[in-house]
Amino acid sequence: MTLPKDAASRDITLPSGKQIRYYEAGDASAAPVVLLHGSGPGATGWSNFSGNIERIAAGGFHVIAPDMPGWGDSSAVATKEMDHDVDLVDILDALSLEKAALVGNSMGAHTAVRFATLHPERITHLVTMGASLGKSFPKSLFGPADGPSEGLKVLVKAYQDPSPANMKALVEIMTFDKARFATPELTQARSDAASARPDHLRNYVEGLANGAPIPFLVDRSKIPSIDVPALIIHGRDDRVLHFETSLWLTTHIANSRLVLLNRCGHWAMIEHADEFNRLVIDFLSNN
Repeated sequence: MTLPKDAASRDITLPSGKQIRYYEAGDASAAPVVLLHGSGPGATGWSNFSGNIERIAAGGFHVIAPDMPGWGDSSAVATKEMDHDVDLVDILDALSLEKAALVGNSMGAHTAVRFATLHPERITHLVTMGASLGKSFPKSLFGPADGPSEGLKVLVKAYQDPSPANMKALVEIMTFDKARFATPELTQARSDAASARPDHLRNYVEGLANGAPIPFLVDRSKIPSIDVPALIIHGRDDRVLHFETSLWLTTHIANSRLVLLNRCGHWAMIEHADEFNRLVIDFLSNN
């Protein structure tokens, strides 16, 4: 399967006036699945999910992977004005999707969890990988006692200076298998993609004081109310967000199951793409 990026690329305009780039595959009449990327300079729906979009679509699904506002080829937005929950509602409406399964990585997982608490009637399944719960998460047992993790420090540095060297450090800390994934080609591509949108970089750095990239956090007290089937995936070697976040989610979402992947960092959908695709297709097909 070799779906070209250009062939999958689409654009829509939201009622807010924001321009949204998204990537699409599969039969439009099939069950919809929305893939939500994480944060990070150069992150897009395609860069996070190019190895998953076509494979999941081949499992019988209509797959959509948007660049959320503030990333990729979508509109720039200041952090203090960013609310991905509102944007996601508008994206579903613009695509005439009454409800969808949500699959999110990191920041995208946070968006998916929050969406499930606010719009339970519009979500069929919840899948998270390397989930972030922001500063609302209880004091960490295993991660740093205070302040950002090692991985988040590297991410912020790459936003401040998206040089190939800093991008290499970012890809290395996001993955377990550095030799395989932190290639010169990938790091240069991420550097070029980030540098192409200085407005996104500037807004992120300026927005750190406003809670970038998640100024509006999920209300943790509402998470136990989530009753759609949930698949929680995390890399045991994640140096950005410790897997205890996913243990907490599995404890508090009754209809959930946890898959903890050894030899896996923050990007399960990239490092273990084949297994990830099988897990998601099986889960969405049988729950």
